[in-house]
Amino acid sequence: MRADLISSFLAENGLAKANRAPLAGDASARRYERITQPQTRVILMDDATGTQAAILAFISIAAHLRGLGLSAPEIFASDVPNGLILMEDLGDAVFAREADRDPSLEIRLYSAAIDVFKPLHDAPPPANIPTFDPCIMARATDVAFQWYRPDPCHSLDDGALTAMDQLQAALAAAARPPVLSLRDYHAENLIWLPERSGHARVGLLDFQDAVVTHPIYDLISLTRDARRDVSRELSQAILSRYASQTQQELADVTHAAAVVAIQRNLRILGVFARLSQQMGKPGYVSFIPRVWRMLQEDLAHPKLAPLKRTLNALLPPPDDNLLTRLRTPCPTP
Repeated sequence: MRADLISSFLAENGLAKANRAPLAGDASARRYERITQPQTRVILMDDATGTQAAILAFISIAAHLRGLGLSAPEIFASDVPNGLILMEDLGDAVFAREADRDPSLEIRLYSAAIDVFKPLHDAPPPANIPTFDPCIMARATDVAFQWYRPDPCHSLDDGALTAMDQLQAALAAAARPPVLSLRDYHAENLIWLPERSGHARVGLLDFQDAVVTHPIYDLISLTRDARRDVSRELSQAILSRYASQTQQELADVTHAAAVVAIQRNLRILGVFARLSQQMGKPGYVSFIPRVWRMLQEDLAHPKLAPLKRTLNALLPPPDDNLLTRLRTPCPTP
């Protein structure tokens, strides 16, 4: 049984009698526990349904990030075949919680978060990181057409394929040399470590799905956050800071941000709908109106008018009837 595997793993690492407290998980099947005993506090990651490749990726990327002087958790022990890791506990000062507790900290936190991009993007990425190029990014939005829009067959028709082709062209037009992206780089996955210095003040979590992609991808994850409102003023300030740091024209950065945000939020619409209907997690539906609003804001970019027309002809706004349908599990065969 899974419980016995975990108990044995903890015992092998001197934690047989430690206290165990569950922590909030993410949209995956991974589970997290805080393991404590005198003089020891660590995090257990339990990835029961994942692959060995995902566990190995987490360990490898964590080592890469620490090698850059960044604050990824140190890995103390692992059982790769069974999907178990014991790692450094970076604490509870999650960016989202800290910003809500003291709104005056928000600009400081978000500025520190994008300052991490300098060492992250300057270094060659680790080997065997998947590429997320314009073609793959566009095709990854298929879930929006299969799960978000009312289509009991979850099919891709000519309209959906046209939309993905238009998005691919827009992404290609905004392309930059690709870099390592941690991908789920948002305020729930960043830990504030003010006792550390420089880039190490930002604790990094949930990076096993990292990809090599457009440099602005993680900035979009941060400022177009499906889980919390980021004000237009803060988003613009962070975008301007990024443009200055990378010596790009603000107009070019704004255009790239809109295109990448459209790709990300289209995919999120579909993923959240699928999590509810297929995996019985209806709580994610409550985020969909925010994701839709952000999608419409980015589609308003003047260069993206054709894509806006195509997408809005295919995807309905999330009214009460649609949200109710999305909260209803798909019938099992």
